[in-house]
Amino acid sequence: MQQAGSSSPSCSSTSYSFSLSHRNTAECGSETSTEAVKHEVRANNTPTEPSRMSSVLRFYVCYLLCLGLGLACIVCVCVWNSQWRGGFAWDSSSLQFNWHPVLMVTGLVVLYGIGAVVYRIPLTWGQNKLPWKLLHAALMFIALILSIVGLCAVFDFHNAKNTPNLYSLHSWIGIAATALFAIQWVVGLAGFLLPWSPVSLRALLKPIHVWMGGSILWLSIVACISGINEKLFFVLKGAQPYASLPPEAVLGNLLGVLIVAFGLVALKILSNHEWQRPDGSSQDLAYTPLLQEENE
Repeated sequence: MQQAGSSSPSCSSTSYSFSLSHRNTAECGSETSTEAVKHEVRANNTPTEPSRMSSVLRFYVCYLLCLGLGLACIVCVCVWNSQWRGGFAWDSSSLQFNWHPVLMVTGLVVLYGIGAVVYRIPLTWGQNKLPWKLLHAALMFIALILSIVGLCAVFDFHNAKNTPNLYSLHSWIGIAATALFAIQWVVGLAGFLLPWSPVSLRALLKPIHVWMGGSILWLSIVACISGINEKLFFVLKGAQPYASLPPEAVLGNLLGVLIVAFGLVALKILSNHEWQRPDGSSQDLAYTPLLQEENE
């Protein structure tokens, strides 16, 4: 009887052990299945090697096109003002005014656009980000200085000739673009390169900084296009009016087309999510002193 009575707990223990073992096996199987599903999802979201290479190739085609169009814009505006407008000087004459379109196109459009797409270059991904931050800031600073000197050229010329300043839509858009550019550069320097900026502030500033950068490029393009048109209407009168499309008018219109094409390619690069620099983690927003490396 004692043996029969003792057999019941044994069977119960065996049954309980089997149930627990079965449940653990099921749970382990469920976890394994979940991990497999997660791994499959990650694998599906990760681009294959051929598609990644195709994306990189398309980027470099657009990037080289952007560089080529930028160089063509600079050459075109320099030829226009040296061959048709008499060259350059800094004596408050019309020759000083010629610096204005050259410096604004070079700084506010071309250098600005090239500096904006630096982070999109695939060769920079996975490398120390600090040199590229400094290169981005340096290109933008040079572009800002050129833009300010270009504004000084036109203001000085207008003041010498007693011509009103800031009366046209072109001048309003241009001064707004330059002012926003200066604010953008100072906020970017303080928010992303200097040590007192907290991570939360950087996370807040980053999307605003990106959106504002594209908006300033649009404003710069509109300012340059309206300025070219305004200049051609002012100077092409008499025997060769603008409406007759003399060679200078063709060159000016071509410059406008090149500026628009450059802007479209640069904005295409900036808006393509495949070409955005991957964010490894929150370390992307964390501050690293300027003399130390960022391993991202």
